[in-house]
Amino acid sequence: MDTGYSLMCTFLLLALLSYLLMRKHGRKPQGKAKLPPGSMGWPYIGETLHLYSQDPNVFFAAKQKRYGEVFKTHLLGCPCVMLASPEAARFVLVTQAHLFKPTYPRSKERMIGPWALFFHEGDYHMRLRRLVRSSLVPDALRGLVPDIDAIVISMLDSWDGHVVRTFEAMKKFSFDVGILVIFGGRLEERYKQELRRNYFIVDKGYNSFPTNIPGTLFHKAIQARRRLRKMLSEIMNERRKKAGVEKDLLGCLMDSSEHLSDDQISDNIIGVLFAAQDTTASVLTWILKYLHDNPELLEALKEEQMGIHETNGYGSQPLTWTQTRTMVLTHRVILESLRMASIISFTFREAVADVEYKGYLIPKGWKVMPLFRNIHHNPEFFQDPQKFDPSRFKTPPRPSTFLPFGNGVHACPGNELAKLEMFILIHRLVTKYRWEVVGSQSEIEYGPFPVPKHGLPVKLWRASITSSSSSSVGGTVEQCRPAP
Repeated sequence: MDTGYSLMCTFLLLALLSYLLMRKHGRKPQGKAKLPPGSMGWPYIGETLHLYSQDPNVFFAAKQKRYGEVFKTHLLGCPCVMLASPEAARFVLVTQAHLFKPTYPRSKERMIGPWALFFHEGDYHMRLRRLVRSSLVPDALRGLVPDIDAIVISMLDSWDGHVVRTFEAMKKFSFDVGILVIFGGRLEERYKQELRRNYFIVDKGYNSFPTNIPGTLFHKAIQARRRLRKMLSEIMNERRKKAGVEKDLLGCLMDSSEHLSDDQISDNIIGVLFAAQDTTASVLTWILKYLHDNPELLEALKEEQMGIHETNGYGSQPLTWTQTRTMVLTHRVILESLRMASIISFTFREAVADVEYKGYLIPKGWKVMPLFRNIHHNPEFFQDPQKFDPSRFKTPPRPSTFLPFGNGVHACPGNELAKLEMFILIHRLVTKYRWEVVGSQSEIEYGPFPVPKHGLPVKLWRASITSSSSSSVGGTVEQCRPAP
């Protein structure tokens, strides 16, 4: 009885929210152009319940098959136009990007901070993007290789002989790398521990229902967000007392000619942590699974990495930036993992004016969603798209068909950092360890990024590995099939 009552209340709340948002955004189109084909679902609710009752990728793929590469729907209280072609994605993200603004729920802005660069467009966005990118370009990352390598070595050593949930472990790893990039490895341990504790509280509440009532995940996250802001203010004040100029991201934001306020700096620091963590952790988790499921590929990749390992005296010399640039097969594995998993399945934009595309009208105020995963899994662009095949990247993909980091002015500025993390972790993993996947991992869960069920539990142990040892791939507790 209580469960039924709760579900009914939730349904009515969704209906009310959808109705109010539809009244705001759902005006009828004017002029000769027609709306794209598609279904808007139930009155007020739209197709939100349909979407969340199944794999979102199945939902969007079925829509594309029925209606084509441009179709409409109604989700989360908003009328939407979905775009599943490279040309349409480029139209929205690059050539006509000025007609489509980034859009996020108000609760997300509140959690990260309204001054974070990905909530903005125009001059402020471009100025902030230049500042953030200055700390994430290859020349800036080159000097971080030894520090990232040390984080990887310490993490893998802590795994030795234990069963760990890969996704959760990778989230901690990407957080530590984010702290390194932001604070340059000079942050006091007390701050690091408190930032970690409060950040993960915010992370848990980020995708929860936005009810700011004491005891809810959202309320706890809001409180933790305030504590993060206070700590960042203390860290900035301590830096100002020292009157030095640091070359890390925080130093770049504090000492720039843009004269940013502390709120602007704090929001962008928290934004970088959010942008860098779950996505990178998800891809790293899938890489472990794909390598585990493809033993012959793992052997070939291990041979490439052992060549570098031998050059470095079997670990007596440090890994270098230049060596990460020579990992040709490893790079293809990373690219194919990004395509196959398609962690960012789509992105949100909002039309700032009535826009016509291929004879269809996209009304002002409607959400527009380029569907990256649909493009990445289209057999017209990637033959046998459900097969994990890094060799497909021996030749560059067609323009706008491979968008793992987005495209245009809002493309992810941290893509080189993410790939550097992957290069270093793969190198240390396959040259020193082997691992088993614990249990059957053919299922996927969404939170919201797709990861193997239970975060891919693995057992890892140190092993004497040589490039010719075919037995060092590692066994399986239960053989897994490639993820869909």
